[in-house]
Amino acid sequence: MPEERAGPHVALVGFMAAGKSTIGRFVANELGVPFVDTDELIVARHGPIPALFERSGEAGFREAELQAVLEALERPRCVIALGGGAVTHPPTRAALAERAVRVYLDVPAETILARLRRSPTVRPVVGREPTLERVRELMALREPLYRESELVVRGPRRSKLAYARAIVERLRGT
Repeated sequence: MPEERAGPHVALVGFMAAGKSTIGRFVANELGVPFVDTDELIVARHGPIPALFERSGEAGFREAELQAVLEALERPRCVIALGGGAVTHPPTRAALAERAVRVYLDVPAETILARLRRSPTVRPVVGREPTLERVRELMALREPLYRESELVVRGPRRSKLAYARAIVERLRGT
């Protein structure tokens, strides 16, 4: 694949467990650009996310997340996977709108719930035993913010690679 270093960053947004990190790696590979996971940047600086939430609350976490997003946006063009609630923080949302093409990975609540229940990772906003009701409640609050994205790609696809290629085709305008 030829490198596509020119152009804006690509920021993958969507609910937790939508596949932003997994799909983001495939998209970055297809575009020939680096991949950055903001959650990984946060963990490297502040330790586990649940512990950061406990120490600093959601407001402190969102500030750490903003710093990770700004760091990613300072790099050469890359694909950035964001936490599910990143777009709920107005400064983060503004930075992304100004400096990235936002791609919303639109995944059904039932698929999200199944993934959350299989995951060993505890997400502080849904707890250890997430329910469909809680997932739908949070999705309803966040959906309008996700839909501000320049591209909306419904998932999941037959394979992760097919999903990533559909995103890259949309990014290239084909």
